[in-house]
Amino acid sequence: MAACNNNKAGNAPATTTTAASPGTETTVYVQSDTLLSKYEYAKDMSKRLQDKGKSAQSDVASKEEAFKREVVEYQKNAATMPADKRQATEQRLQREKQEFDQYQQRAGAEFQNEQGTETGKLYDKLTEFAKAYAKEKGYKAILTYSKSNPSVLYVDPSLDITAEVVKKLNDAYAKDKK
Repeated sequence: MAACNNNKAGNAPATTTTAASPGTETTVYVQSDTLLSKYEYAKDMSKRLQDKGKSAQSDVASKEEAFKREVVEYQKNAATMPADKRQATEQRLQREKQEFDQYQQRAGAEFQNEQGTETGKLYDKLTEFAKAYAKEKGYKAILTYSKSNPSVLYVDPSLDITAEVVKKLNDAYAKDKK
Protein backbone atom coordinates (compact mmCIF):
# COMPACT_ATOMS: atom_id res chain seq x y z
CA MET A 1 0.00 0.00 0.00
CA ALA A 2 2.81 2.42 0.77
CA ALA A 3 4.27 2.35 -2.73
CA CYS A 4 1.81 4.96 -3.93
CA ASN A 5 4.00 6.25 -6.74
CA ASN A 6 3.97 2.83 -8.37
CA ASN A 7 0.23 2.82 -8.93
CA LYS A 8 -0.95 2.98 -12.48
CA ALA A 9 -4.62 3.74 -12.87
CA GLY A 10 -4.76 1.97 -16.23
CA ASN A 11 -3.30 -1.22 -14.74
CA ALA A 12 -5.27 -1.19 -11.52
CA PRO A 13 -7.53 -4.22 -11.21
CA ALA A 14 -11.22 -3.48 -11.28
CA THR A 15 -13.06 -3.70 -8.03
CA THR A 16 -15.22 -6.78 -7.79
CA THR A 17 -18.93 -6.39 -7.34
CA THR A 18 -19.23 -9.08 -4.70
CA ALA A 19 -18.41 -7.98 -1.17
CA ALA A 20 -18.02 -9.97 2.00
CA SER A 21 -21.07 -10.10 4.21
CA PRO A 22 -20.44 -8.72 7.69
CA GLY A 23 -19.93 -11.48 10.21
CA THR A 24 -19.51 -14.27 7.63
CA GLU A 25 -15.78 -13.84 7.04
CA THR A 26 -13.07 -12.95 9.50
CA THR A 27 -10.45 -12.15 6.89
CA VAL A 28 -11.03 -9.80 3.97
CA TYR A 29 -8.84 -7.90 1.55
CA VAL A 30 -8.48 -4.59 -0.22
CA GLN A 31 -6.95 -4.29 -3.68
CA SER A 32 -4.16 -1.81 -2.99
CA ASP A 33 -3.74 -0.81 -6.65
CA THR A 34 -7.40 0.14 -6.88
CA LEU A 35 -7.40 1.79 -3.47
CA LEU A 36 -4.44 4.01 -4.34
CA SER A 37 -5.86 4.95 -7.73
CA LYS A 38 -9.29 5.86 -6.33
CA TYR A 39 -8.60 7.22 -2.84
CA GLU A 40 -8.65 11.01 -3.21
CA TYR A 41 -6.09 11.59 -0.43
CA ALA A 42 -3.61 9.24 -2.17
CA LYS A 43 -4.24 10.93 -5.51
CA ASP A 44 -3.78 14.40 -3.97
CA MET A 45 -0.60 13.26 -2.23
CA SER A 46 0.77 11.82 -5.45
CA LYS A 47 -0.02 15.06 -7.29
CA ARG A 48 1.68 17.15 -4.58
CA LEU A 49 4.77 14.97 -4.74
CA GLN A 50 4.84 15.08 -8.54
CA ASP A 51 4.58 18.87 -8.47
CA LYS A 52 7.36 19.16 -5.90
CA GLY A 53 9.50 16.73 -7.85
CA LYS A 54 9.05 18.69 -11.07
CA SER A 55 9.81 21.94 -9.26
CA ALA A 56 12.98 20.50 -7.73
CA GLN A 57 14.08 19.10 -11.09
CA SER A 58 13.44 22.43 -12.76
CA ASP A 59 15.43 24.26 -10.09
CA VAL A 60 18.36 21.86 -10.41
CA ALA A 61 18.24 22.07 -14.21
CA SER A 62 18.23 25.87 -14.05
CA LYS A 63 21.29 25.94 -11.78
CA GLU A 64 23.05 23.40 -13.99
CA GLU A 65 22.34 25.46 -17.11
CA ALA A 66 23.70 28.61 -15.45
CA PHE A 67 26.87 26.75 -14.49
CA LYS A 68 27.28 25.40 -18.02
CA ARG A 69 26.95 28.93 -19.40
CA GLU A 70 29.74 30.06 -17.07
CA VAL A 71 31.97 27.21 -18.26
CA VAL A 72 31.30 28.02 -21.92
CA GLU A 73 32.05 31.70 -21.28
CA TYR A 74 35.29 30.76 -19.56
CA GLN A 75 36.27 28.46 -22.42
CA LYS A 76 35.70 31.27 -24.92
CA ASN A 77 37.91 33.68 -22.99
CA ALA A 78 40.52 31.27 -21.54
CA ALA A 79 43.03 31.73 -24.35
CA THR A 80 43.16 35.50 -23.86
CA MET A 81 43.22 35.46 -20.04
CA PRO A 82 46.40 35.91 -18.01
CA ALA A 83 47.56 32.65 -16.39
CA ASP A 84 46.76 33.78 -12.83
CA LYS A 85 43.24 34.85 -13.77
CA ARG A 86 42.69 31.61 -15.71
CA GLN A 87 43.82 29.55 -12.71
CA ALA A 88 41.61 31.54 -10.31
CA THR A 89 38.60 31.11 -12.64
CA GLU A 90 39.22 27.36 -12.95
CA GLN A 91 39.38 27.03 -9.17
CA ARG A 92 36.18 29.04 -8.78
CA LEU A 93 34.41 26.91 -11.39
CA GLN A 94 35.62 23.76 -9.68
CA ARG A 95 34.21 25.00 -6.33
CA GLU A 96 30.93 25.92 -8.00
CA LYS A 97 30.72 22.46 -9.57
CA GLN A 98 31.25 20.83 -6.16
CA GLU A 99 28.63 23.13 -4.61
CA PHE A 100 26.20 22.30 -7.41
CA ASP A 101 26.78 18.55 -6.96
CA GLN A 102 26.13 18.91 -3.22
CA TYR A 103 23.01 20.98 -3.88
CA GLN A 104 21.73 18.36 -6.30
CA GLN A 105 22.32 15.58 -3.76
CA ARG A 106 20.60 17.57 -0.99
CA ALA A 107 17.60 18.31 -3.21
CA GLY A 108 17.27 14.61 -4.07
CA ALA A 109 17.60 13.57 -0.43
CA GLU A 110 15.05 16.18 0.71
CA PHE A 111 12.57 14.97 -1.90
CA GLN A 112 13.07 11.34 -0.88
CA ASN A 113 12.58 12.27 2.79
CA GLU A 114 9.40 14.15 1.97
CA GLN A 115 8.17 11.26 -0.14
CA GLY A 116 8.85 8.89 2.75
CA THR A 117 7.07 11.18 5.20
CA GLU A 118 4.02 11.49 2.95
CA THR A 119 3.92 7.74 2.32
CA GLY A 120 4.13 7.18 6.08
CA LYS A 121 1.18 9.52 6.63
CA LEU A 122 -0.84 7.63 4.02
CA TYR A 123 0.04 4.30 5.61
CA ASP A 124 -0.92 5.63 9.05
CA LYS A 125 -4.28 6.87 7.72
CA LEU A 126 -5.00 3.53 6.09
CA THR A 127 -3.92 1.54 9.14
CA GLU A 128 -6.01 3.68 11.47
CA PHE A 129 -9.01 3.32 9.18
CA ALA A 130 -8.49 -0.46 8.81
CA LYS A 131 -8.41 -0.96 12.58
CA ALA A 132 -11.67 0.91 13.10
CA TYR A 133 -13.31 -0.70 10.08
CA ALA A 134 -12.29 -4.21 11.14
CA LYS A 135 -13.67 -3.61 14.61
CA GLU A 136 -16.94 -2.22 13.19
CA LYS A 137 -17.41 -5.18 10.83
CA GLY A 138 -16.04 -7.89 13.11
CA TYR A 139 -13.10 -8.77 10.87
CA LYS A 140 -9.99 -10.37 12.32
CA ALA A 141 -7.72 -9.32 9.43
CA ILE A 142 -7.76 -6.95 6.48
CA LEU A 143 -5.12 -7.88 3.94
CA THR A 144 -3.93 -6.04 0.85
CA TYR A 145 -3.73 -7.63 -2.56
CA SER A 146 -1.88 -6.24 -5.54
CA LYS A 147 -1.30 -7.67 -9.00
CA SER A 148 1.82 -5.54 -9.34
CA ASN A 149 3.37 -6.87 -6.12
CA PRO A 150 1.64 -10.15 -5.31
CA SER A 151 2.31 -11.81 -2.01
CA VAL A 152 -0.89 -13.84 -2.26
CA LEU A 153 -1.51 -16.01 -5.31
CA TYR A 154 -5.28 -16.20 -5.03
CA VAL A 155 -8.01 -14.59 -2.95
CA ASP A 156 -11.70 -15.34 -3.37
CA PRO A 157 -13.36 -12.21 -4.83
CA SER A 158 -16.17 -12.48 -2.27
CA LEU A 159 -13.66 -11.29 0.35
CA ASP A 160 -12.96 -8.03 -1.55
CA ILE A 161 -14.09 -4.95 0.39
CA THR A 162 -12.21 -2.41 -1.74
CA ALA A 163 -15.24 -0.50 -3.05
CA GLU A 164 -16.73 0.09 0.39
CA VAL A 165 -13.35 1.02 1.89
CA VAL A 166 -12.60 3.52 -0.89
CA LYS A 167 -16.05 5.09 -0.49
CA LYS A 168 -15.67 5.48 3.28
CA LEU A 169 -12.11 6.81 3.01
CA ASN A 170 -13.12 9.34 0.36
CA ASP A 171 -16.14 10.43 2.40
CA ALA A 172 -13.91 10.99 5.45
CA TYR A 173 -11.29 12.82 3.37
CA ALA A 174 -13.93 15.07 1.82
CA LYS A 175 -15.10 16.05 5.33
CA ASP A 176 -11.48 16.70 6.41
CA LYS A 177 -10.85 18.98 3.42
CA LYS A 178 -13.76 21.27 4.30
